[in-house]
Amino acid sequence: EPPKAQLLAYDKDPSARAPPRLAFCILQFAGLAGVVETVCTLEAGREPSKAVVSWDKIHGVHALASPDDCFEAEAIAKADAAVQKLLKERYGVTDLDLVCCDPWSIHASPVDVRAIQCFLYLKTWVGIALALLWTLDTRSFTGNALIDRWGQVGVYSAVAVADSRCGLMVRGHVARRMVHGHPLDPLDTAEIRLAAAICRAYAASEGVEGEIRFNVISLQARRRGWHNWSFRLGFNYREGVVLHDVRYASRAVMHRMSLVEMAVPYADPREPYVRKCAFDVGDYGLGYCTFPLTLGCDCLGHIHYFDATLSNSKGEPVTLPKAICMHEEDTGLLYKHVDFRTGHPESRRGRRLVVSHIATVVNYEYAFYCAPCGRLRCTTRALLDPVDPCEHTHTRNLPPPHTHTGEDALAPDHGTLVGPDVNAQHHQHMFMARLDPAVDDEEGGRGLVVKELDVETMPWDGLGNPYGNGFRTVETALTSVHQAQRCIAPEKGRVWKFVNPKVINPVTHTPVAYKLVPAAHPPLLALPGSIICKKGHFATRQLWVTPHNDRQSWPAGDYVFGAKDCTGLAMWTREDAPLEGADPVVWYSFGVTHIVRPEDFPIMPVEVCGFVVKPAGFFTRNPCLDLPADKNAASVDNHSGGANGGACCGSAANS
Repeated sequence: EPPKAQLLAYDKDPSARAPPRLAFCILQFAGLAGVVETVCTLEAGREPSKAVVSWDKIHGVHALASPDDCFEAEAIAKADAAVQKLLKERYGVTDLDLVCCDPWSIHASPVDVRAIQCFLYLKTWVGIALALLWTLDTRSFTGNALIDRWGQVGVYSAVAVADSRCGLMVRGHVARRMVHGHPLDPLDTAEIRLAAAICRAYAASEGVEGEIRFNVISLQARRRGWHNWSFRLGFNYREGVVLHDVRYASRAVMHRMSLVEMAVPYADPREPYVRKCAFDVGDYGLGYCTFPLTLGCDCLGHIHYFDATLSNSKGEPVTLPKAICMHEEDTGLLYKHVDFRTGHPESRRGRRLVVSHIATVVNYEYAFYCAPCGRLRCTTRALLDPVDPCEHTHTRNLPPPHTHTGEDALAPDHGTLVGPDVNAQHHQHMFMARLDPAVDDEEGGRGLVVKELDVETMPWDGLGNPYGNGFRTVETALTSVHQAQRCIAPEKGRVWKFVNPKVINPVTHTPVAYKLVPAAHPPLLALPGSIICKKGHFATRQLWVTPHNDRQSWPAGDYVFGAKDCTGLAMWTREDAPLEGADPVVWYSFGVTHIVRPEDFPIMPVEVCGFVVKPAGFFTRNPCLDLPADKNAASVDNHSGGANGGACCGSAANS
């Protein structure tokens, strides 16, 4: 994306020349233990040497696992002779079509190369508890299949592969189209091919030989509107859906809003589960894991679908149909009142506009629902695959290193038995949302103040609280980065407000604001000092606030795959920087601690978590009073022969 200042300037004056249309690319090729970050312009007719704006080598990092990486890992694991031999000798398995190899990033990896671990299981009710490491050597594009027998790692064979990891991301998605269309349109297929060609040509001029792989990110950024609300919808390989410039009747509410990281730590401290803690946003990318939605099943009602254009490992554009669903849905009764003197009723049904996509990350489905209008609601629904060797693995009849001394196999310490010898391990799903509020601030929220609001009981006081029933709210401005590292407090009714001190509500005589209403959930449960706690630093508290910085997008770091430390929030918050006038960005961590039930097997019902950002003195009255007195004509009374009934919304009574 372009720098925030450029985007704000362009939004203020769309007639001005848009920023140049650029692409930010992440490349990997043989001979480099790291990645190349490059920015290139997509103006037509430029020579590759002049189209490349920057070309920077980043050493000691690993790019995320693309879909091609995952498919290659499974194919090579199943083709490895040592794996086939072990499957036959230990389990009597010779039909490899029955074998599934779920590719996982490796937490606390015992190897220093870019690697994927595969958990193998059969397409039956019983999973094979076998961990396999598949390593991708990015320096030579060769790999080693490693079999981990509960902690004993040995190299069995070397198989030639092509590492399929490169990223090409839109740096300037507000830039001018080369041929036609709105300046905020996504990259088209021609631009994707152009960017890939520029990178290949420039790499050749730098003496790079051999194959280069790409993953191309395209953002859809066309403005949408609904019932006084408008927003710009984006989509990329890493975050999935992104909401930009959310407004009500032209009043700014949120500059940008998205889900930027996840961590899924498991409770079992034994091998190989100690190496299971996927950071699904940074390790795989939610956009990459998005699959087409189905009308009438995933999305109900009158639907508007959006396609998404990403790329494969060759830099070729790939269009994912029906990646995003947008529709209006009924939310139940919004308000109702009956004048008990006259019997006159007034009621309105609630409605909201929902933008959603579903990401399949190996064994989980994550359904993300954003309601950008009214209350800004973000809801995540986690669903589990019917066969999950990572959750459902044997507790008995396994090699000794797998069983804790003194542990009762019928009552496992770190999970729940959901079937004969099948232990479903407890775990957490920790999400992080990045919120860039802009409440009535056309400078993108630069002047906002984040405040913490608690409800407290008043002490006994013969004058101020003589009957002991008094309570009040206490607001505290969070004026520095360290002060703004906060935890939830449900017993205090704690919320966090985004306040604009320059705009006063004429009714309350207080500054306009929106408030973040958190959910009640524990933070990361791993011990301080553990690798999980270091890498998942963002989940140790629920709220963080930092000054805006265009380079700070990923709370666990730019390159999470294979990392052992947090290079995001942990680094950004070392200094106690002031927040006043610093354009505060809010990072909110939320999640689910999944203590597994037998009812979650063999396929888990949806588990819901999320948060709400809603007005707190932004309006002078209920903004829903303008809703029409509509009545659902399809509803019938079964006891009156299918009649639709009388007036309920006041229209007939008023007439």
